[in-house]
Amino acid sequence: MFPFRYRSIFANRYMALFWAAGIIWTAYDFTGGASGDSSGNNQQVATDITGAPVTQQDIDSLKSTLNQL
Repeated sequence: MFPFRYRSIFANRYMALFWAAGIIWTAYDFTGGASGDSSGNNQQVATDITGAPVTQQDIDSLKSTLNQL
């Protein structure tokens, strides 16, 4: 997974800081960063591959199909 050994990461303080910055960057990127909406109401509507919103009927249809397997 890494091109170097774990032990070598913490042998050098700057390498450890670089590694920690990478972990923080990954967490920031994964969570989507800071949103401009400070109200806390930043939910997104789920869409399918065509961009159409997913309805409750679509979810129920998928559940029944998976239950039949």
